[in-house]
Amino acid sequence: MSAIARAPSSSGAVTDPIRVMVVDDSVVIRGLLGRWLDEDPNLAVVASHRNGRLAVDDVLRSNPDVVILDIEMPDMDGLTALPLLIEKKRNLVVVVASTLTRRNAEISLKALSLGAADYVPKPESNSGVTTSAEFRRELIEKVTNLGLRARKRGLPGLAPTARPIPRSPGAPGSPPAQSALRASRPGTFTIRSYSSVRPRILTIGSSTGGPQALNTLFGEIGSAIGMVPVVLTQHMPPTFTAILAEHITKAAGRPAAEGRDGEVIQPGHIYVAPGGKHMLLVKNGNDVVVKLSDAPPVNFCKPAVDPLFKSVAEIYGTATLAVVLTGMGSDGAEGVRRIGEIGGSAIAQDEETSVVWGMPGAAAHTGMCSDVLPLNEIGRKVSKILLGGRP
Repeated sequence: MSAIARAPSSSGAVTDPIRVMVVDDSVVIRGLLGRWLDEDPNLAVVASHRNGRLAVDDVLRSNPDVVILDIEMPDMDGLTALPLLIEKKRNLVVVVASTLTRRNAEISLKALSLGAADYVPKPESNSGVTTSAEFRRELIEKVTNLGLRARKRGLPGLAPTARPIPRSPGAPGSPPAQSALRASRPGTFTIRSYSSVRPRILTIGSSTGGPQALNTLFGEIGSAIGMVPVVLTQHMPPTFTAILAEHITKAAGRPAAEGRDGEVIQPGHIYVAPGGKHMLLVKNGNDVVVKLSDAPPVNFCKPAVDPLFKSVAEIYGTATLAVVLTGMGSDGAEGVRRIGEIGGSAIAQDEETSVVWGMPGAAAHTGMCSDVLPLNEIGRKVSKILLGGRP
């Protein structure tokens, strides 16, 4: 199943399939995932193993781009194997696959802190895995996007190319003018002036790579986090979001929890969209309260960023500050567009520091962001703005 890697074509595309190793103690799961992956012309399974020890011993020989790693396995489990795999092969992408138990959710988030790129929630039974179109779609999408990103970073001459066009002074330019400017400069994006109004809320959207990015962001915002309420959507299933909130509490030094329907939001508190529900904000008299929605997925996501961003924009207008962090897809871009239309401000994470520059890239290319920054600069910028300083 191995193949000799070819050079990228003149257009910059990688011509060989992404090489994948599957590590799972279930022979049924290994066979099923192998068939799914091999049916995609962009992917090729180069190895399949029943435990972490065999995977570690084989990783240099089989040379995968991506490893799909189960958590619970005999001899050597996934959490033990993870750092050994990454140590042996530079730029290796590891996607953790685990069932939706609290214990496995905690282990999966621990794996992200140890270097895993992402996770995929796995149905509890073999029959559930076999019949879950959503699990198959998410697995293929993540392996493909993360594998391509890793190859791009590892090949000479394929560094990120998008660059911001400097903002013009004064009030933000009109959307038509910005659109014309973007069209005349392929591979670039415009940025607009920040709102002159001090923010009364911070809203955040993130996905792949988001848990690590959120920890960094909240660790750097500092005491300014007490000035406003914070509402965020991270693409995660149920159980995971509750544990994520616990991690954010430690990073931010402020209370974070899943938003509850009808809850009045307060400055200095962080509200996380619960897995499996969209979270929005609505007015209730003089209060702003959380509204949880069981509406269909948006951009294949539930919770999704766009519904939250749009609801925040309608309430806070020019006093909105949004941040779009690393993630696949384009969720959040329409919300950023709406925030920009009403005069609010948005910051997108840059390509170089994003695990995947899908969501922040889509937000940046709306022409409605006021900055596109490396992750380690976003927290300080947000803190300065919240405290009333000039951006």
